[in-house]
Amino acid sequence: MSRRSLFVKMRGWFRQQLPPAAQPWELGRAYLFIVFGSIVQALAMRMFLIPALLVSGGVSGMAQIVNYFTRWPIGLMVFLGNIPLFFLGWRHLGGRRFMLRTIVAIAAFSFFTDFLAVFFPPGGMTDDLVLNSIYGGVVLGIGLGLVYRGQGTSGGSDILGRILNRRLGISISQSYLVTDTLVVLAGGLAFDWERALYGLVVIYVSGLAAEMVSEGSGVFRTVMIVTEHPEEVSGKILTVLERGVTILSGTGAYTGRSRPVLYCVVTRSEVNQIKTLVRESDPSAFMVIGIAHEALGEGFQPLKSQL
Repeated sequence: MSRRSLFVKMRGWFRQQLPPAAQPWELGRAYLFIVFGSIVQALAMRMFLIPALLVSGGVSGMAQIVNYFTRWPIGLMVFLGNIPLFFLGWRHLGGRRFMLRTIVAIAAFSFFTDFLAVFFPPGGMTDDLVLNSIYGGVVLGIGLGLVYRGQGTSGGSDILGRILNRRLGISISQSYLVTDTLVVLAGGLAFDWERALYGLVVIYVSGLAAEMVSEGSGVFRTVMIVTEHPEEVSGKILTVLERGVTILSGTGAYTGRSRPVLYCVVTRSEVNQIKTLVRESDPSAFMVIGIAHEALGEGFQPLKSQL
């Protein structure tokens, strides 16, 4: 194969990593999220979890247990332990895009977990298990969320959970619960059961933090209003709150009557205002208020900045 044909083949391979209409800088931003998120995860391990012997599940948790008895480098064991899971993911989840982003996430996390060991004392930031579990879970979750925002995976139980979800129909949350709980139980046998219980706290807190970072903090509220005075209610929302309103067609199942349903999105601080406006216009109106993780478009964050 000539140099030119090899170059053309490699260029075509890398172009396949781009989603439709993506730009190179967008791909670079995605990998920046993955690498930075992996560094944050490594910081959580070195500052809080490893010194306190807190196992958070997954391959990194098993690596902590093996390190406790053998002193083998944790990062190196994480990398080696992910190799068989990586090939399983390649086979069952598929795609060069999966391969490349997973390799970057695993390699960065493994490298920085061992590299950062020289910058932090062996005893960590504190001896308090409560502080280590809470702050370790938060920082770990932030790192995971950044990796997810880069459309990557953290390897380990993440790969296994997705495979179980696709092949056996088990939900991803249940898959994580099973795999991580088994590792935490192993940590209880290796260390002590008090640390195993705190390990469950780490898993819970990191899950909340990862969801908040990857999907948003849930600061927006969706509002659906069924009212006999749609023009008056929507008019006040438009003029007082300066929020857009969409009028949907609805039919009452009991009465069979057609009636409009108003739909709008507001910030959390505007919830009481919209309640007041609806009550003033139609005290008998029916309202449902839900949570939205993100609001993109006019009046909120621009949609094009997220693509």
